[in-house]
Amino acid sequence: MPGSHRAAAPPRWLHALTGVISAAAGLGVGHTIAAVTDPATSPLLAVGSAAIDAAPTPVKEFAVQTFGSADKPVLLAGMAVVLVLITAGLGLLAYWRRWIAVVGLVALAAIAGAAALTRTPDPIAVVPALVTGVIAVAGLLWVRAGVLGSAGTQSGTATGTATGTVPGPGADVTGARETPAAERHASPARESPLDGPRVRSGQFVPTRRGVLIGGPAALAVAGAAGGTLLGRRRDDGAIGRDRALPDPSDPAPLLPEDVQLELPGITPFRTPSPDFYRVDIALSTPRIDVDTWSLPIGGLVDEPITLRYEDILDMALVERWITLTCVSNPVGGPYVSTGRWLGVPLVDLFEQVGVRPEADQIFTESADGLTMSIPLDAATDGRDAMLVVGLNGEQLPVERGFPARLIVPGLFGFVSAAKWITRMDLSTYDRDIAYWTERDWATDAPVLTQSRIDVPGPLQRVPAGTVTMAGIAWAQHRGIRSVEVRIDDGDWQQAELAADGGADLWRQWRFDWTSTGSGRHDVQVRATDGRGEAQPQERTAPFPDGARGWHSIAFVVE
Repeated sequence: MPGSHRAAAPPRWLHALTGVISAAAGLGVGHTIAAVTDPATSPLLAVGSAAIDAAPTPVKEFAVQTFGSADKPVLLAGMAVVLVLITAGLGLLAYWRRWIAVVGLVALAAIAGAAALTRTPDPIAVVPALVTGVIAVAGLLWVRAGVLGSAGTQSGTATGTATGTVPGPGADVTGARETPAAERHASPARESPLDGPRVRSGQFVPTRRGVLIGGPAALAVAGAAGGTLLGRRRDDGAIGRDRALPDPSDPAPLLPEDVQLELPGITPFRTPSPDFYRVDIALSTPRIDVDTWSLPIGGLVDEPITLRYEDILDMALVERWITLTCVSNPVGGPYVSTGRWLGVPLVDLFEQVGVRPEADQIFTESADGLTMSIPLDAATDGRDAMLVVGLNGEQLPVERGFPARLIVPGLFGFVSAAKWITRMDLSTYDRDIAYWTERDWATDAPVLTQSRIDVPGPLQRVPAGTVTMAGIAWAQHRGIRSVEVRIDDGDWQQAELAADGGADLWRQWRFDWTSTGSGRHDVQVRATDGRGEAQPQERTAPFPDGARGWHSIAFVVE
């Protein structure tokens, strides 16, 4: 009716943005608190870790095969998208049913808290999630009230003096100023959905809505940045990674000079530490201070011991060149690396504690929550199984297991290469079941004989004439006897091998082929291990005990 005006409702996208920004502010603060207490309890990381644990094996394998080492960033990005959609929905609900939105945010915080407890079974683990929930709810209610109030104020301002008021019965209208026609027909001034910002007298003037939305947004950014910076300080600060390692009492044997073929594109024989493959379940890399770290060794032993970092450095350390391989490596895949490792032999530790006859496995726990079972026989049969503290002449990098990890040559990493180790028990398979065993992966997992073509690359164009093919082959603890190459389903031909560095190391190979014309060609490779067993042709998936099959690529001769 004439003279009545309804307050303009804020646009729906602003409702949704309120929910997203409020939740982001809570997550930012929670992430900062977790960086100070325990990074694994950061709400987003804790839920992500729980999702990894709960994911079926085929899903895990799909992620590794599809995204490689980027599988964790992809997971976090996907979680962020889902969270944005959920909190946007809660923001919309908040303007009609405020209590539903509050309950939703509290439920999300509760899920994060429960996930944190699965990583760190300590009541303090829920603090980041609790703070996240409080900040998110408070932010939502504050912004909601302010935005609604701002909308009402704008409407009243726009419909008051500009259009006049309708005088009541008997009112004196003789002195009333008639509204000019230009003003009566002019549309009320509209502001942007965030009211501005406006510029007055050449100065920036923030608006009410801008402050209401910008405040939580700034808190979210500051919290995320603060958590990241604090995390880096823990990584680069005083955690003990500035200590010099002692010289080994038993240095690594010198490698033959020609273990490395001088060919462009071939995988280097020695893998630089930053280039080592990494496959694990840790969304947040454990950053452990050596001054507080210790390693209990117990279980089925006569005399349990607890080692500090300095205790290990004071022992007689050995140094060995060893190639590591991940069971998730597909045929021709990248998850294999070689380094020079420094550590104490496991047999020396077992002599100290006295292993009981009934023990048949080494059961380990790590700071990322992973448990692992290592066949005791494999660790005590004379191979260089070690508790490792150094890689390539330096302390272990944080991402590679600092301060200490295990290595057992000849076994896939998921049953031998425990990183960030925090406990080691001599046990039995009937008594303790490891993380991957519960998920139906193999219990004993010896490395399979595998080979790979590095040169030429897939569908690479090469000039006519002599075409050089090259790559690597590995069968740790058995060694590589020969490598064969086949072109276009022809006869198998022997490849030239680089010098043999040892049974626990990969081996480079090359094959020179003379092309007779242009066009596409297919090349396959297969290896034979030191026991005379040839690499099988039939391809299998990595699950449950490693991929099998011949690697093949196509290239084009111009």
